Amino acid sequence: MLPLLLLMLGCSLVLAIGVMAFSGPSTSRIQARRLAGLRNRHAADVIVTGQTRGISNTRDTKMDIAFGRILPNRALLAKRLAMTGKDWTVGQYGMTTAGLTVVILLVTLLRGLPVLMALMMSLAIGAGLPHLVVAKVIGRRVGKFTARFPDAIELLVRGLRSGLPISETIGVVGAEVDGAIGEEFRAIADKMKIGRTMDAALQETADRLGTPEFQFFVITIAIQRETGGNLAETLANLADVLRKRAQMKLKIRAMSSESKASAYIIGSLPFIVFGLIWFINPLYIGKFFVDERLMVTGMGGMMWMSIGAFIMAKMISFEI
Repeated sequence: MLPLLLLMLGCSLVLAIGVMAFSGPSTSRIQARRLAGLRNRHAADVIVTGQTRGISNTRDTKMDIAFGRILPNRALLAKRLAMTGKDWTVGQYGMTTAGLTVVILLVTLLRGLPVLMALMMSLAIGAGLPHLVVAKVIGRRVGKFTARFPDAIELLVRGLRSGLPISETIGVVGAEVDGAIGEEFRAIADKMKIGRTMDAALQETADRLGTPEFQFFVITIAIQRETGGNLAETLANLADVLRKRAQMKLKIRAMSSESKASAYIIGSLPFIVFGLIWFINPLYIGKFFVDERLMVTGMGGMMWMSIGAFIMAKMISFEI
């Protein structure tokens, strides 16, 4: 058993070194540093934001507080759930994770899987599936927001050229545009109506969405308010840049679609075949959970597949 543990530790170390070697600089950290200067200029608004968030945290239910103590990084999880645009709470997320873990554990134990392997599989699926669902919902919502965001900016430009102030045009966009854009702009307009400054309301939305396109919009308005100039022309240029950026993303997606499809098919085939054989003849495939040699071989294969998938993902990932 000791050689198996040593081999697993060594494979994990190699995988960690590969991740650090190919990951490169974090673009999110770079964007956070660039926005730090703008946020520091509105220190008073940040204090008010913290007080408002403190008030909202008092509305958490007992279930939210209980699972918030168990789940790691509760603040980040609450932010991710808010990015979905739905009324999902930390407590509901925790209950879903716990229920899914228990169901998978019972099913795998009834199928005759060893206890340790069943526990690992149930934890992986119970913790991973809700995370993937939330990420999928966030990606779909952010994608729809980004696709229609240049049109919303052009609507802002038309309102500014007609003589309306920026605060009024934001309310017009919230009322005229449906979907995620309308929801976010209506939230910004409502915050300004209760006394929040425009910079604070926009920055809160930018932090929640986490998209570079909206960050560009916030930075553009903040710089224009400090330096002056024609805001309508600046926003029109920004809308044109965002459209060209979206076109470049579509070109890159089309060029890399064949490689992605091949990677998905090749990477999923071993797991599909393993699952089919397990359900057809559990005794035959069950040796992988008993024989240490087969366990070492399987773990080694999964490690190398993970390294290959990570490298392929980095090869087709481009920052625009």
